[in-house]
Amino acid sequence: SCFLRHARSRNYVSESEVCKLESVPLDFGDYHPLKPITVTESKTKKMNRKGSTSSTSSSSSSSMMDPLSSVLDGTDPLSLFAAAADPVTTMDSTRKKRDKDDSSAVGGDFEPWSSKRADILARYTTTEKLSINLYMGSEKGKTTTTGSAVSEKVRTRLEELDDLEEGSQKELLNLTQQDYMNRIEELNQSLKDAWSSDQKVKALKIVIQCSKLLSDTTVIQFYPSKFVLITDILDTFGKLVYERILSMCVDSRASLPDNFSPESVNDTAKETCLNWFFKIASIRELIPRFYVEAAILKCNKFLSKTGISECLPRLTSMIRGIGDPLVAVYARAYLCRVGMEVAPQLKESLNKNFFDFLLTFKQIHGDTVQNQLVVQCVEIPLYLTLYSPAIDWILQCIAYRAPEVLLTEMMERCKKLGNNALLLNSVMSAFRAEFIAARSMDFIGMIKECDESGFPKHLLFRSLGLNLALADPPENDRLQILNEAWKVITKLKNPQDYINCAEVWVEYTCRHFTKREVNTVLADVIKHMTPDRAFEDAYPQLQSIIQKVITYIHDFSLLFSVEKFLPFLDMFQKESVRVEVCKCIMESFIKHQQESTKDPVILNALLHICKTMHDSVNALTLEDEKRMLAALINGFIKMVSFGRDFEQQLSFYVEARSLFCNLEPVLIQLIHCVNQLAMETRKVMKGNHSRKTAAFVRACVAFCFITIPSLSGIFTRLNLYLHSGQVALANQCLSQADAFFKAAVSLVPEVPKMISVDGKMRPSDAFLLEFLCNFFSTLLVVPDHPEQGVLFLVRGLLNVIQDYTWEDNSDDKVRIYTNVLHLLSAMTQEAYIYHVDKVDSNDALYGGDSKFLAEINKLCETVIAQILDHLKTLGKDETLKRQSQLALYFFNTILAHGDLRNNKLNQLSVNLWNLAQKHGFADPETMMKTMEYIKRRSKRPELSHLADLALRLPLQPRT
Repeated sequence: SCFLRHARSRNYVSESEVCKLESVPLDFGDYHPLKPITVTESKTKKMNRKGSTSSTSSSSSSSMMDPLSSVLDGTDPLSLFAAAADPVTTMDSTRKKRDKDDSSAVGGDFEPWSSKRADILARYTTTEKLSINLYMGSEKGKTTTTGSAVSEKVRTRLEELDDLEEGSQKELLNLTQQDYMNRIEELNQSLKDAWSSDQKVKALKIVIQCSKLLSDTTVIQFYPSKFVLITDILDTFGKLVYERILSMCVDSRASLPDNFSPESVNDTAKETCLNWFFKIASIRELIPRFYVEAAILKCNKFLSKTGISECLPRLTSMIRGIGDPLVAVYARAYLCRVGMEVAPQLKESLNKNFFDFLLTFKQIHGDTVQNQLVVQCVEIPLYLTLYSPAIDWILQCIAYRAPEVLLTEMMERCKKLGNNALLLNSVMSAFRAEFIAARSMDFIGMIKECDESGFPKHLLFRSLGLNLALADPPENDRLQILNEAWKVITKLKNPQDYINCAEVWVEYTCRHFTKREVNTVLADVIKHMTPDRAFEDAYPQLQSIIQKVITYIHDFSLLFSVEKFLPFLDMFQKESVRVEVCKCIMESFIKHQQESTKDPVILNALLHICKTMHDSVNALTLEDEKRMLAALINGFIKMVSFGRDFEQQLSFYVEARSLFCNLEPVLIQLIHCVNQLAMETRKVMKGNHSRKTAAFVRACVAFCFITIPSLSGIFTRLNLYLHSGQVALANQCLSQADAFFKAAVSLVPEVPKMISVDGKMRPSDAFLLEFLCNFFSTLLVVPDHPEQGVLFLVRGLLNVIQDYTWEDNSDDKVRIYTNVLHLLSAMTQEAYIYHVDKVDSNDALYGGDSKFLAEINKLCETVIAQILDHLKTLGKDETLKRQSQLALYFFNTILAHGDLRNNKLNQLSVNLWNLAQKHGFADPETMMKTMEYIKRRSKRPELSHLADLALRLPLQPRT
């Protein structure tokens, strides 16, 4: 009861001065902590001859040693670890790096076949039924005895190969495309299983059978996809054979280097390799014989240096025997593919393949092909597109790092052929974009001359547009190029053909032209895609168009002044797609908008877009999605500023609240923005409140008071009530501040025992303790309401804390009461430690009035009684440690805030000190440091009485 009556009188200014660190001038010299460390390098030269001496030469640019280098002694532990690894692996990795740098190898700028695979499978599909021949296995030839002659074994294996062609197959009919793909995958797995179980002939049979499927064009529109699936199996077979032979070359000493010569290959490996080529040579049919030999082309490295360069021309000539031009062109594509992998420097065979194709190009328009297309009901334009993947690949291989002279020659040869649209398209797909862009008008001229009934012209313009998105044409030609292309594109009747082409040319338009041309293009797209709701089948392309527009136009006032931009967004009728588009636009705005804006065009457009995102939220929306949408909307809100027009700013926030009321993070952001707006108003007015200003601030305060209850998180509400009350107080809105603080007090009883934090349930005690400590700090400067009585807010809060149900094993209630003592002690001072500008706190209102101090003392008596009662309840064995900790905590409070010249207070502190040590739970080091602190403080004149206290505080001996 004597605590506050004898609270220590504080001079906060002098205490602050005493606590300041002493500044000491430092002379850094040449040293600075941010200056780069210079490592001293020592070179030691040792001679091993008898009687020699070691001479050491040092070179150093600094007297300082790098501490990391000195610890490592010049060696990197990771390097040491790597050096201790398998030496063969280390050598191989070094070799790979060297070979990668070899100029003859294909570099990272060459687009691999694997990147084209998925696109081909997705593009060339069918709903027609397919058939496949599956190898069923055979027991023939498996009874050979151990003593059989080698020639007998060879004959048996050849018979096994013949067995495949004599009917050991099962034809599966009426397969869907997915069934067919599953069967091919089964064959691929069967190949691996046969190989791993050492059934090499069975593996070869499977590969032969798969290769035969490439001669079948009964469902011709599926052929490119079939080629992809089958050649995957051939690639697997080629790797298995190569790795098998390579493993035979490894002896106990080391493996072959990557660039080995045939002389370093042992006889067993060579014989096995020859055996594989002999087996393949015995295959009767041309197509499987070609494909299987091409698959193991790399194995020629084991036999001779010139093996690959000799095989490529022979295989190229073999393809001339394939009658179907589609089958032949894909065979050429496979040979080029293998050739680029094993010998990319042998360009001649690549060129030969292309020129052979040009010689047979007229076959495409021959009677045999035309009759086949009639039977399958396939139109010539569709048929010609089947050639594109193969020709594109052949031309890509030829064009890779090729001189411009060769590319020009290729282009001229294509020009000389009639009906050359297919080739022209492949040239534009395969050649460098810079080469195409520089000759854009030439290509447009060639496109115009193409036969309209053949390869579709819009695909040619699409290919040209793809190049112009990567490289710029001559400046003088740019407008003419756009006009020529758009003349053709806008006449397209089929919406899918139109949008596929328009999507590409939008990028060219955005790169080189103004908003007028962009608006014209968007208007044309709307015109073509709106009838019959054609846009519903073109969402990916329409999304791509929006993405390209916002990629090139970062000025959003310019973007939204494009008349057709918002009508274009209206075509996104499917909600999920519309929301994705809105998210893209908002991400672009947040990324590129450098300055705050009040442009009504931007605000109206983005409010509409944000509203679309907000309205997509429902009960099934994931929390992550809500967070993302809220972050985008908040990013927009932060960028809106009306400068000194505070009323307009508040009106915007009010509108935003009504639009985005279902996203809590947005409401929280708006409350913070409005509080900040109220503080900015105070700064601008410099405290000179007119009636208008006061009314505006009250409007801001009302906004927050109305909005906070709609939030679900209880600590979010508590903290916002406190923050908003502080803002109201800073703006001299005292009654409004009281309302916020009362709301916070009344909300404390609703705090649950457990709350969700990052998806996990946690006890709420620590969060409540933190909030209440912040609240106490604010209550110090809150003046009493003239009609509410002395310290009405503090009393109300203490009643709530008293009635709150605390956990049995928690001491937080007492820790809160101890913090209340800190507050009450501060309230007894003549001048408070801090104030709010232009707000009179209780130190000014009461001026140290004895009645006021008596009220504080009554509160203090109540609080101390509660603390001491709680300490008594902790006298049981299982709670003695908690009792010790709390006793010391309370002792420190008295030491900091009490006037220990008073005997009763002095005795209470001694009792608490003894209680803390009574049962041996006090930390001796902590007690020792506390004692040292008391003795140090006692040296100050005004605290000399602490020396007597120190003598009365015994220290338990260390055990």
